[in-house]
Amino acid sequence: MENVSTSSVHFVLLGLVEMEKGKSLCIVLALGIYLTSMILSSVIVYTVWVEAALHEPMYLFICNLLLNGMFGSSSLFPRLIIDLLSGFITISYAECLIQTFCMHTFAAVEILTFTIMAQDRYLAIGAPLRYPTLMTNRRALTYVAAVWTVSFIQVIILLVMTMRLHLCGVNINNVYCDNMSLVRLACGDTSMNSMFGAVQAVLGYILILSIVIYCYVKTFLICLRFSRDAYHKATRTLVSHLVAFSCFIVANVFVFLRYRLDSSPLALYVHVIFSCLGIVTSAVVNPFIYGIRTEALRGKIVQNILKTAAAKQKR
Repeated sequence: MENVSTSSVHFVLLGLVEMEKGKSLCIVLALGIYLTSMILSSVIVYTVWVEAALHEPMYLFICNLLLNGMFGSSSLFPRLIIDLLSGFITISYAECLIQTFCMHTFAAVEILTFTIMAQDRYLAIGAPLRYPTLMTNRRALTYVAAVWTVSFIQVIILLVMTMRLHLCGVNINNVYCDNMSLVRLACGDTSMNSMFGAVQAVLGYILILSIVIYCYVKTFLICLRFSRDAYHKATRTLVSHLVAFSCFIVANVFVFLRYRLDSSPLALYVHVIFSCLGIVTSAVVNPFIYGIRTEALRGKIVQNILKTAAAKQKR
C-alpha cells in the first residue's frame, strides 16, 4: 500500500458516516450532554471557588475531576456537533494529532484522579484524626499538578512514537482521533508502539485498578464498624463512586482490547458507543455523583442559587 503524506492527508472518520442514520438524534444527544456537563461542572467548580468552607482536599479533587471532564467534553463534542451539522467527515493530520493529545490526556488525568480520590477517602475514613496532617490543601494541589504533568509527559511520548510511523491509510473507525487508530494505519513496524501501549495498560488498568479496589475494600471494611445510619450513608457514597469509576474503566478496557483483538464481528456503532462512553460518564455522571449528591456541596449550591435569586428580586 502506498505511503500517505502527513502534510496533506485528511483522515475519514467512519463513525460520522455511521451516525448519518440517526444524525438528528445524535446532534440532540451530543448537545444535551455537552451543555449539561459544562453548566453543572461550572456551577460546582464556582461554588467550591467562592466558598471558603469547601477549600478542602476532597473538593479540590472533585474540581479537578470536573475540570478534566469539561476539557474532555470540549475536545470531542463541539467538533462532533459541527461535523454532524455540516456533514463534514474528514479531519486533517494536525487536527487529528491535537485531538489525540487532548483525548488521551483526558483519559490519563481521569484515571489518576480517580486513584487519588480513592486513597483520599480511605485516609479520611480510616484515619480521621491524622487526616488533616496527612492530606493538606497544599499536598492536594501538588498531587493535582503531578497528575497533569505525568499525563502530559505520557501522552507526548505516545504521540512522538506515533508520529515517526509512515501511514498507508486514511479511514478511522471512530468519531474522533485516537492513538491506536493512527497506529493501525501504519505500514511499518509498530512493535514499539504496541509494547509501550501494553506497558501503559499494565500500569494504567491493572496496577491502578488494584490500588483503587484495595482502597475501597479497606474503606468498606472500616465502614462496617460504624453505626447503621453512618454505614448506609458511607456505603451509598462508595457504591456511587465505584459506579462512575467502573463505567469509565469498562469503556477504556473495551477500547484497548478492540484494537488488539480481532473485533471485526462487532458493528461499528458498538465501537463508537464504547469509545464515547468514558467521556459521557465523565461529562454527565461525575457532576451528579461527585457534585450534586455530595451533601455539603449541594447545600452550598442551593444556598448560592437562593442568594442570587433574592438579589435579582430586590432589583
